[in-house]
Amino acid sequence: MTTKEQPQNQFILNDDITFPAILNPNHNATSSLQLTEAVKSNKQYIQSLLDGTGAVLFRGFGVDTSVEFNEVVVCFGYEDFVYGAEGAGSRTKICGRVYTANESPPEQMIGFHHELSHANEFPTKLFFFCEVEPGSGGETCIVKSHVIYDKMKQKHPEFVEQLEEKGLTYSTVFGKEFDPTSPLGRGWKAMFMTDNKKEAEERASKLGTKLEWMGDNVKVIIGPKPSFRYDEAKKHKIWFNGLAIAYGGIKDKLNDDPAKEVVFGDGEPLPPEKVQDLLKMLDEESVALQWQKGDVLLLDNLAVLHARRPLLAPPRRILASFCK
Repeated sequence: MTTKEQPQNQFILNDDITFPAILNPNHNATSSLQLTEAVKSNKQYIQSLLDGTGAVLFRGFGVDTSVEFNEVVVCFGYEDFVYGAEGAGSRTKICGRVYTANESPPEQMIGFHHELSHANEFPTKLFFFCEVEPGSGGETCIVKSHVIYDKMKQKHPEFVEQLEEKGLTYSTVFGKEFDPTSPLGRGWKAMFMTDNKKEAEERASKLGTKLEWMGDNVKVIIGPKPSFRYDEAKKHKIWFNGLAIAYGGIKDKLNDDPAKEVVFGDGEPLPPEKVQDLLKMLDEESVALQWQKGDVLLLDNLAVLHARRPLLAPPRRILASFCK
């Protein structure tokens, strides 16, 4: 349908309000504008879609390169978020505010998560851009956080109450150097921007993080951290933690037992049947986005969890940008 809210009639909103809300260019408009120009003149409308759905997909606007994607990100006016020491994923800066998405082996699943939900500071907006369309597989799956919270509370109220009271503690082992075979392959030297263990400890301490050395490897212990957050704008609680990503596919030679990597804040193990129910629920409630070249996806990092399915047929190249 053509949106009445658009004085310049630049967008067509597919299927009224979907999840994600999908915006296509209106080729019947009196003038054809770049996505950046259309965004600048319709920020309030786009923000209303993001507030209502948590996810907006811009498709068919001819965004072709990382430079053009960076221009799209900048034109929104959100403040840049620098991906610092609390991020475990391997990323390479491409240009401006643009990074590669997680560089873990593409055949591996990346479970549902909010970006940096365990950290003291986390981005509130995420942008993703499809530079190279996947051959097969490699879908990005998204699901609404408050739906998961509500359904888990209804089905497992005691478990949710325990998570509320105790929080979660995370333990992850990192090698010193980058490991391209691992979804957690960033390495502690890159995380803390030093190869000096004492300096790494000092920087970790400032983040409220504890380090336990294991030769050249280190166990990074974070928490207890809250399991949920309250979305002040929408007036509801959201599922906001790293439980699902630990159990949902993030494994390597240093981290292969999620039961030890995520525990209640008091150190007690999580009930495995409840965790499996969570993973099933996330999958059932999610939408799998089939990427097309040029797609730009804007996510509210508080409202939506995202995941990556294994890539079945290369190539695939998704870029990312993070905003405060």
